[in-house]
Amino acid sequence: MSLAPGAVIGIIGGGQLGRMSAMAAARLGYLTHIFSPEVFGPAAQVAAYNTVADYTDQAALRRFAEAVDVVTFEFENIPAESLALLASLKPVRPGPEILAVSQDRLLEKRFLNDAGIATAPWVAVHDEAALAAAVAELGLPAVLKTTRLGYDGKGQAMLRAPEDLAAAFAALAPKPLVLEGFVDFAAEISVMVARGVDGEAVAFDAVENKHKHHILDLTYAPAPLPLDLLEEAGAIARTVAERLELVGLLGVEMFVTSTGGLLVNEIAPRPHNSGHWTIDACGCSQFEMHIRAVAGLPLPPAVRHSDAVMKNLVGPEDMALWPAILAAPGLIAHHYGKTEARPGRKMGHFTRLFPKGGLPGAFGIEDAIRVG
Repeated sequence: MSLAPGAVIGIIGGGQLGRMSAMAAARLGYLTHIFSPEVFGPAAQVAAYNTVADYTDQAALRRFAEAVDVVTFEFENIPAESLALLASLKPVRPGPEILAVSQDRLLEKRFLNDAGIATAPWVAVHDEAALAAAVAELGLPAVLKTTRLGYDGKGQAMLRAPEDLAAAFAALAPKPLVLEGFVDFAAEISVMVARGVDGEAVAFDAVENKHKHHILDLTYAPAPLPLDLLEEAGAIARTVAERLELVGLLGVEMFVTSTGGLLVNEIAPRPHNSGHWTIDACGCSQFEMHIRAVAGLPLPPAVRHSDAVMKNLVGPEDMALWPAILAAPGLIAHHYGKTEARPGRKMGHFTRLFPKGGLPGAFGIEDAIRVG
């Protein structure tokens, strides 16, 4: 049964993904209630209600559950016990068991491989002896990663020589770790897929992602790759959503190997940075799809009316160009409401639309402002 207009959707997390989800919910007639330790963060600025409390505060979580009709989340680093408590009180979409898989790289990789989905070769690492054995099995170079709490390049180390092992093992926490074989990839792509309470799933076009300093810099929609490969990527994303029995939205990040194969790198059961282009290039954005799924509404086709390039605005260097971005015709600017532009902090993004089939092969912030 779908939620009626005026219902309250609770969102765990107060960042920009919660902000844009709350804005999408408002368009559909819903109120949102943000639960976050942050006082007046990006999401709270646009929400009807706000609870400021630690994610482990059980009394606050219970009060929050009483005040909402359904619960969702905008990032994965939430204690599983807290989400399980909420799920005992109100519907949580996606569910705690899906969060548990996405929070732990070992559980994630086992789930994907058990579903017949290829990943980079990997070995669990519990101690230094296990790391040496894993390197002997996978070879070098390889990437050593934490199993939890890693994002935007944090929580990982590249191993190129045997002398790198001890320092990397000591520096990375929490344990255990996972060693991944190095992937000689030709491109990084992602697919956003939504799945409703009725089991129907829709996937947006696969996009190509370019990173700078391990942070997403540019997204090209659609990815400039062969159609059959993009269709295969969409099919993989749908398979993951179905095997998870997802209700909500899921981002599936993949490597395109140098031989044209696809390897799933990570999954994220929430809106994703690489899906921001959908706000401006699609009739129904990733955020509206997420809210529709969570609220039990029908999911429309995930189609784009335009090609698009999305550019992240990160730190003070990019935000120094904000006045020029606002003055450049053709740029659609999105500010996240953060007051301090720290290095490496995502402050906003902009999108530039192109006629379908007219996406340029190379694009950057200087290009956008110059040609805008």
